[in-house]
Amino acid sequence: MIMNLNVKQLALTGLMAAVICVLGPLALSIPVSPVPISLGTLAIYFVASVAGMKTGTLSVVIYILLGLAGVPVFTGFTGGVGKLFGPTGGYIIGYLFMALICGFFADKFGRQLPVCFLGMILGTVTCYLFGTIWLGYQMDMTFPQALAAGVLPYIGGDLLKLVLAMALGIQIRKRLLKAGLIEAN
Repeated sequence: MIMNLNVKQLALTGLMAAVICVLGPLALSIPVSPVPISLGTLAIYFVASVAGMKTGTLSVVIYILLGLAGVPVFTGFTGGVGKLFGPTGGYIIGYLFMALICGFFADKFGRQLPVCFLGMILGTVTCYLFGTIWLGYQMDMTFPQALAAGVLPYIGGDLLKLVLAMALGIQIRKRLLKAGLIEAN
């Protein structure tokens, strides 16, 4: 995958990974859930909107690898392999599939905002699914209990993050395309 990237794409990948690393750790714990409110999803929506599927997903891979190496880029400025085995590890893995799906829709339907929005929702649901299953396993919860603790309190905020990131990301993507810094898919 890296071998097929040009210098511009590599630079964009690094920049987008940095965006995730800066926003990802910013989180607020809430009493009703072991899952904090995080700006990680905002970062993934933004990166997918700007960079698309290939570059966006690679940016998430870099983010996860940095976190696994111990760099404090996960929620609450934490890092290390143990974070993947904690209650929120499924959401971190879900970010990969979220970026893949959201980026695909940004690439293919970026000019058709309702379709792109639905793709972003599909990416979010996929991330929620991974996170909910893992949260339930880790916390010994049923699926409905894990859904109530790890998804329901976040739906409104994630929709707001999605709209903001998509609106800003699509505008930046248009400018990058016009400047020839990224290629149309």
